[in-house]
Amino acid sequence: MADALFHSPKTHGFVRVAAATPVSHVGDPRANGQEHVALIRQAGEQGLDLMVFPELSLSAYAIDDLHMQAALLDEVERQIAVVAEATAEADVVAVVGAPIRNGDALYNCAVVIGSGEVLGVVPKTYLPNYREYYEKRWFAPATARAEDAIKLNGETVDFAPGLLFEAVNRPGFVFSVEICEDYWAPLPPSTRAALAGARILLNLSASNIVIGKADERAMLSASHSARTLSAYVFAASGWGESTTDLAWDGQATIHELGSKLTEGERFALDSHLTIADVDVDRIGLDRLRNGTFAECARNEGEPATVVPFMAREDHEASELIRPLDRFPFVPDDAGRLDQDCYEAFNIQVQGLMRRMTATGAKSLVIGVSGGLDSTQALLVACRAFDRLDLPRTNILGFTMPGFATSDGTKSNAWALMTALGVTGAEIDIRPAAEQMFKDIGHPYAEGQPVHDITFENVQAGLRTDYLFRLANQHRAFVLGTGDLSELALGWATYGVGDHMSHYNVNGGVAKTLIRHLIRWVAAGDLIGTAARDTLHAILNTEISPELVPAKDGVIQSTEGTVGPYALNDFFLFYISRFGMTPSKVAFLAHQAWGDAGAGEWPANTPEDEKVEYDLATIKGWLRKFLIRFFQTAQFKRSALPNGPKVVTGGSLSPRGDWRAPSDGNARVWLDELEANVPD
Repeated sequence: MADALFHSPKTHGFVRVAAATPVSHVGDPRANGQEHVALIRQAGEQGLDLMVFPELSLSAYAIDDLHMQAALLDEVERQIAVVAEATAEADVVAVVGAPIRNGDALYNCAVVIGSGEVLGVVPKTYLPNYREYYEKRWFAPATARAEDAIKLNGETVDFAPGLLFEAVNRPGFVFSVEICEDYWAPLPPSTRAALAGARILLNLSASNIVIGKADERAMLSASHSARTLSAYVFAASGWGESTTDLAWDGQATIHELGSKLTEGERFALDSHLTIADVDVDRIGLDRLRNGTFAECARNEGEPATVVPFMAREDHEASELIRPLDRFPFVPDDAGRLDQDCYEAFNIQVQGLMRRMTATGAKSLVIGVSGGLDSTQALLVACRAFDRLDLPRTNILGFTMPGFATSDGTKSNAWALMTALGVTGAEIDIRPAAEQMFKDIGHPYAEGQPVHDITFENVQAGLRTDYLFRLANQHRAFVLGTGDLSELALGWATYGVGDHMSHYNVNGGVAKTLIRHLIRWVAAGDLIGTAARDTLHAILNTEISPELVPAKDGVIQSTEGTVGPYALNDFFLFYISRFGMTPSKVAFLAHQAWGDAGAGEWPANTPEDEKVEYDLATIKGWLRKFLIRFFQTAQFKRSALPNGPKVVTGGSLSPRGDWRAPSDGNARVWLDELEANVPD
């Protein structure tokens, strides 16, 4: 794959769509046609594939009985030909609103136009005739049509609701159209269209504005895109429509799988486009893994007429036009981050509370290293004990210094336990480790500075051995601390260390989220404020297992070995949650983390965490992630202790979201990465 192809969103399953908001000219199809042509040309210049205009956009909506005037209807048809010519020049598919005659009836229609011709016409299914609406005075519903074809400007084309328009040269680029009131119905026509395969749903609307209605429309678009596992593009009439009795705001929104990608300016006075790149590949992958959607399609779906078309095939390199979080597990919106932290922390707390009540336990044992994970687990334990009306002194925290434990982490561990009011103790594991080295004949016992994997795991194993035996002694259970990111990478010693416990509250929480959870706890008073300074000190400490002594003043670095957790969590989210190809994950990571990164930074992110990664760096760490995730770490995940799922798609438990063979290999993912991502 050439560099330009790799850097093009279209290569990776994105379709660039727009909700078009033209200035409306009341009862003047020629002027409206000019507005359409101008926006279509603009769309072509910006690489758009598909655009949707408001309801009856060529005639205007609020013209009442003028809809029945032959001169106006004739001019509408002429303007459809003008618009068609513009789509050929711009290489864009445009969906415009128009009153269309068929026999002796008039229909409120969406006219789908591309490559210089009308591809199909979709009549409105549900005509509102209540409150301010009086559409049945002028229009016939889709069910009144006598046949599924119509002659328009001398050409016979499909004429039916629920038509599927499918790009023969762009897999997954399949869309369907409905009109305004259709998606206020209990069963919108687009529901069956989605079940039949449409991944992008378009709505041409002339919904007038009253207080609160914009929120209602956004809610419907969001919920419908979530329920149908689709993208939903909504375009409402704006400035220029008649305000005889109504007003218009030109609301334009694009949602995907329940999330808002973008929204346009409301009450604008000029014609404009609201643009986003829709990920039809992601939608297809979500449907693939969602058995309920597939079963519903089998039970409720109906055959649909498919209209093929040729989509534009340019693959020019460009920046992605859509929100893209650098930290998929950590939203950049401050309000949403606060809500996510509240939910994540309480999921952890309630999971632990339930395990304690189920076992009748009154105390627990935890290793406190002065690092992020044990800190978060200890905070959760304190809150759980508070809610269960148990004394925090029943939390038995142990710091267990080894051969590389620094004074800083050890002092942080003690300061944290003291501030939180738990029972703290210290066990020096070095004598026991030295005895084990002697027993197994390790060179370290003979004075040789051999700091191999055995040297490291003897320490990790002893710590776990002590914790389990201490739990036996105190009729307690061991609280685990290993997090989701470590489980993904296999960054844990099998059967001991961060891998094993009686219950693990962190197993469903990514490392990047743990940082923000600790910041969130420090900023509040759920567990008191005495530990606040210590929490910030822990956050400022480099992540290290502290199993190998520092060399030339440089400590053992976790991220130097397995890669930045920011990137690893990004890789994990898109590979485990959606099953995306490595090349697409690399493209997204470069869009988010490159020098033109599209993502915002989560609230309270320190400046030293705001870094950039070039494509070569991303590819290098992704290669290592793939080997660890698919090839070397699964056997550890196949034997995980219990722990609550916290984030969407974020359980690697064999009883949860991710089930895989322990004997797998990473070849297919590595081959795809090497073949499709330039160096």
